[in-house]
Amino acid sequence: MKYFFSIGLVLPLLLLSCKSSAPSVESKTTTGYQGQPKSPIVPTVDVPVQKQWKGIWASKDSSIFFSNEFDGARLNGLSDDGNYHFTALVTAENTPINGSPWYAFKIWGKEPKDITLKLAYQNSRSRYYPKISKDGVNFRALDSTKFQGVNPGEGKFGLKAAPEFAQMSLRVGADTLWVSAQELYPSKRVFSWMDSLASKPFIKKSVIGHSKEGRPMRLLQIKANPNNKKAILVISRQHPPEVTGFLAMKSFVETLASESEEAKQFRATHDVFVVPLMNPDGVDNGHWRHNMGGVDLNRDWQNFNQPETQSVRNFLKSKEKDGYEFVFGADFHSTWDDIYYPLDTLATGPKGKIVFDWIAAIGERLPQKKTNVKASKDLDPTMVSRTYFFVAHGMPAIVFELGDNTPRPFLNEKGKVAAQELMRLLMN
Repeated sequence: MKYFFSIGLVLPLLLLSCKSSAPSVESKTTTGYQGQPKSPIVPTVDVPVQKQWKGIWASKDSSIFFSNEFDGARLNGLSDDGNYHFTALVTAENTPINGSPWYAFKIWGKEPKDITLKLAYQNSRSRYYPKISKDGVNFRALDSTKFQGVNPGEGKFGLKAAPEFAQMSLRVGADTLWVSAQELYPSKRVFSWMDSLASKPFIKKSVIGHSKEGRPMRLLQIKANPNNKKAILVISRQHPPEVTGFLAMKSFVETLASESEEAKQFRATHDVFVVPLMNPDGVDNGHWRHNMGGVDLNRDWQNFNQPETQSVRNFLKSKEKDGYEFVFGADFHSTWDDIYYPLDTLATGPKGKIVFDWIAAIGERLPQKKTNVKASKDLDPTMVSRTYFFVAHGMPAIVFELGDNTPRPFLNEKGKVAAQELMRLLMN
């Protein structure tokens, strides 16, 4: 247990890494979130990662305690500023890195007490609005009257629009309070969800490889007809904090695996392969962006230096050898607001039109929230999943991004509608 309160400054992370940003894209709209600029080509060979110290911090009077001793936690330092005001330091696994400052920790006290907690970040601003929980499973957004953004940013989207710090008022006591950037879905919880789906007779689990730290790269196969040779591929959580993308993916897959007549008809002709946790090491270690190789996995779909991308590449090659045709690919992510990143039909030709038909169909079903489209004409390099899927396997594909703050019921509905509309297009 730590009873001292100097932050214990981390040695400067003079590390080489890839610059993490969104895929190469071109804007198609003029309102709302426009997406991020074109990504540079970056190396994806291993660079050092600094693992966080795990343990318990105590206040000066040993009445308030903070802990990061659980999967998915991130808390790198704590200072007791006096009068029950604390500052939590959140640092990245390495640098340079995308501004996605993930945090998650537990707080409790010997007796009920009101505290003020400030979040400070290493070379970043406050992207994620705090979520709180009493059990580490069921989370809700912190009451807005208990939250204050310090030094507000400019604009509506992106890191420049975010406040420099976040400050919150919390009531703590003997019962543990969980504070997290987003809902907690570490590998054990994701694998438990996979287990529940695999209780259906037409769904099987398998391991297609292992991560840098040896965690299994687990895959779900939805296969109702042994003669099927058409398939779709779904992946998620290349970037650990991107939980809203995972939640939409979860609804998407559950709809494909449902007992609706439409789903049954679809499964009669198509198989579904799902890797819901592409970066289990990054998720369990509470990373901002990278895997344990210190790399943004969604820049490694050309060089394949990392075992996680290698696992999916090898799986796709093996299935094609078995005679499979992959007819659609979806990679679920999160960003500042909902946006689609497809490949332009100027690059894909008619084969890629189904992606835009799908986007249009979802929009017609869900007109209450406009989702921008930023399409890329670039097929070289293939460092982003969507581009590799098309170039290497002829698979129309998309990076499907959900907003950090998109309402959770809408995430569920969007995943459901997206699955329904894709089934209809593919069956027609």
